[in-house]
Amino acid sequence: SLGATFVGVYTTNPPKECEYVIDHSDSVVFICEDEEQMNKAFLFRMNTPNLKKIIVWDMEGLRDLDDPMVISFDEIMEIGGKADEENPTLFDRFVGEGNPRDIAGIIYTSGTTGPPKGAMLNHEGYLWVGEQAAKITQAGREDESISFLPLNHVYEQIFDLMMHMTVGHIVNFTENTDTVMNDMMDVSPTIFHAVPRIWEKYYSAIVLKMADATWFKRTAYGQAVRIGSKYNDLRLAGRKIPLPLYVGYHLAYFCVFRKLKERLGFDRTRLGFSGAAPISHDIIKFFQSIGIPIREGYGMTETTGVTHMGSEFEFKLGTVGKAIPGTEVRIGEGGEIIVRHKGIFQGYYRDEENTKEVLEDGWMHTGDVGEIDDEGYLRITDRMKDLIITAGGKNIAPQYIENQLKFSPYINDAIVIGDKRKYLTAIIVIDEENVLKFAQDAKVQFTTFATLTKAPEVVDLIQREISEVNRHMARVENIRKFKILDKKLYTEDGEVTPTMKVKRKSI
Repeated sequence: SLGATFVGVYTTNPPKECEYVIDHSDSVVFICEDEEQMNKAFLFRMNTPNLKKIIVWDMEGLRDLDDPMVISFDEIMEIGGKADEENPTLFDRFVGEGNPRDIAGIIYTSGTTGPPKGAMLNHEGYLWVGEQAAKITQAGREDESISFLPLNHVYEQIFDLMMHMTVGHIVNFTENTDTVMNDMMDVSPTIFHAVPRIWEKYYSAIVLKMADATWFKRTAYGQAVRIGSKYNDLRLAGRKIPLPLYVGYHLAYFCVFRKLKERLGFDRTRLGFSGAAPISHDIIKFFQSIGIPIREGYGMTETTGVTHMGSEFEFKLGTVGKAIPGTEVRIGEGGEIIVRHKGIFQGYYRDEENTKEVLEDGWMHTGDVGEIDDEGYLRITDRMKDLIITAGGKNIAPQYIENQLKFSPYINDAIVIGDKRKYLTAIIVIDEENVLKFAQDAKVQFTTFATLTKAPEVVDLIQREISEVNRHMARVENIRKFKILDKKLYTEDGEVTPTMKVKRKSI
């Protein structure tokens, strides 16, 4: 209403990264949750001359703090109340002076290829994307979502800010990222959106839980998954389903999948979404088979989050859906996806050079490679910058191979390497929880995470998983050698973005 612009930082950002965003965006107010976040501002405020006030939400332990820059959120509310009493028409005047093209927010991109750039998004784009997303998801006031991704990431904002402003559905906030699975069971949202890492976690949890189940439960589950897979293969291909298979699937759903969904907190979920990074098609097929339809979407911060989105009924496996209504798409040189709609950003803040590079007559050059089929579905091949050209001149898209590797419950991340090299290699990050369980069951000797990654039994386990993926790949796409990383990847170390996308250059 004030015409102010919001800029977000992640709670995990170290002080130096906060300083960069606050200084670059010319922010005047730093709003933080508690003492821990406030202390970051104390470390950089001397270097951010535009910063005037630090507003603290939770003043626990700070009652005696006497600092002219610091003010509590409650005090701000009191000042606002007095201002409203003294000038009752002020709020309406501010609203009246607003322009749909005004900048609503500056979202700093996660910087997988360099320092973060501040994408300027306007009010019109936010509202427009919210309306389109609500149409495609057919969301209404009675729907419920659950919010656990960082709120200053554009993917989270689509569902819990833009769509909420459009339809007014209920947004539930998790206590923290560790309680997501328990909170899911409490809430059972009707629409659930997550990054691929979360869907992979759910899949791994089911596979390993069933491996430990009784013979009867394992057999019933295995049979149900086979029936569900056949049923959904035909359904996704738009083919007629034979009566015995139709009956068999509904029996499998009633006896196995229904209970499984309840235990996971998906019993009310009518639609799931995966975004912010590519997901393995096998994961989508698996969840579709057990009665949780997952749809992919595509977009970026610069397009206010979305340009393509699968719906409950319009969906094709291996694609990110059709363009949302009102979106123009063309495939440019080298297969680059170029898009234009009302939500395209207005440029990078204080960065004309990069703006000119990606924005041309309202068209956004995405830097992603893709193709559009006869029905209008978009298939993403890879990032242009990530394409590998081997020493033999073969073009290889690493993301597809990496997703196949990550389908293994024992592999958390895979980074395929091979540019200008004779063959492909990979750096593997193991899934600690699942490999730990394997090590305990197999009585593997280890003391720390690092020694676990070097245990011969673990190396053999990962080799088997890679060999299985190699069997389904062209020879040129085979992983010939691999190394298991003896540490996990952390945002704080600059190895992954806050939505767990790997920073390839850093690795």
